[in-house]
Amino acid sequence: MSDTIIRVEKLGKKYRIHHQQVQPYKVLRDVIADKVKDIFRPPWSKSGKPPPMEDFWALQDVSFEIKRGEVVGIIGRNGAGKSTLLKLLSRITEPTTGRIELDGRVASLLEVGTGFHPELTGRENIFLNGAILGMGKAEIKRKFDEIVAFAEVEKFLDTPVKRYSSGMYVRLAFAVAAHLEPEVLIVDEVLAVGDSAFQKKCIGKMGDVSKSGRTVLFVSHNMTAINQLCPRSILLAHGQIEREGMTHGVVTEYLQSASKNNSEVIWGDPASAPGNEKVRLHAARIVCDGKVCSEVKIDQMVQIEIEFWNFLADARNLSAVIYLLDEAGIVVLSTANTTAANLTPDDWYGQAHPVGLYRATCSIPDNFLNDRLYYITVCIVTFDPLRIEVTAEQILSFSVFDTGVMRQAGVGKDWHGVIRVRLPWRTELLPV
Repeated sequence: MSDTIIRVEKLGKKYRIHHQQVQPYKVLRDVIADKVKDIFRPPWSKSGKPPPMEDFWALQDVSFEIKRGEVVGIIGRNGAGKSTLLKLLSRITEPTTGRIELDGRVASLLEVGTGFHPELTGRENIFLNGAILGMGKAEIKRKFDEIVAFAEVEKFLDTPVKRYSSGMYVRLAFAVAAHLEPEVLIVDEVLAVGDSAFQKKCIGKMGDVSKSGRTVLFVSHNMTAINQLCPRSILLAHGQIEREGMTHGVVTEYLQSASKNNSEVIWGDPASAPGNEKVRLHAARIVCDGKVCSEVKIDQMVQIEIEFWNFLADARNLSAVIYLLDEAGIVVLSTANTTAANLTPDDWYGQAHPVGLYRATCSIPDNFLNDRLYYITVCIVTFDPLRIEVTAEQILSFSVFDTGVMRQAGVGKDWHGVIRVRLPWRTELLPV
């Protein structure tokens, strides 16, 4: 048996994009005349010409190999080709060029709704998915109780899945994909749906899957999860492999290339902003001395402002959460405006929120962070029970630079560590 379970050679996927030309304003007699002329013209255009088309390569000349039992992260910005690659590996679509050699059964979890029939119940979909994976009825029955327990949908097992929430849908879909023992498990960003406890549970399960000798491909914008789960990663950019290798180095390059010191992001249209029917982000920014900034002095306080729309009347226990990450994508600290985490009481936490626009502000003290690049992930969550309403991964970035306050003259060496706090020290002479 070969040690290579996936071999991809010069893989490419081309889509043809049609550009419909905008027609000028016409009076009624012109419209009638055109209709008569259309009888003698090809049906695709009033001008007698086909609409212009453009070839778009979502993937081009992609080659790599994955060994049996590996856990490989696939990262990149939106539009880099990650989802296209997974659809090709899952045989949902065919490549335009190149070839894929895949040894074994594949279970894919690419988006909410993939692989389930909405009219069937949760119970029926478990057996349907198992059959699609090539498993017998007896084999599915052996795993059935484990799947249901993991997905936490016992009460809704005989309910058509079209009535499931997106979180319930993903819980069941992941449980089926992970427990029916495929040789290759492919998981896209769908784990962002649902609460943080289940996300942690899924990451743990993917680790267990890999330890049993099966292969996992994991796409995520959560660099902490990628670092935690994947020893090796592939970075895609513009449909091609930008870098491949140990995750730490790949993630560092990705974050550095993706960062343009984004000190402010504003979503003008709530309909297209990150969030859901309850909460959506409006803005996020880094502020120093009352101004938006991307360069922060090491002895300067920095504030992170998060603005969000609340659409649910009398919503309670809404909380803004910030994750501060270093250059490797490791979370340095997390904080929220909850009573337990807040140094000063927040008048709105725990209170009923009327519909409206809110701003939550967190202050990071001066002489706290070391001189380097940092990223900020912003979340809006509901507590009791905990539910992640909005997540914007690494949406902000800023650089801290040294002003010389903690360096001796002529000494240029870096201080070790991510934080660089001034702490109280005292030296005393002890009696001998």
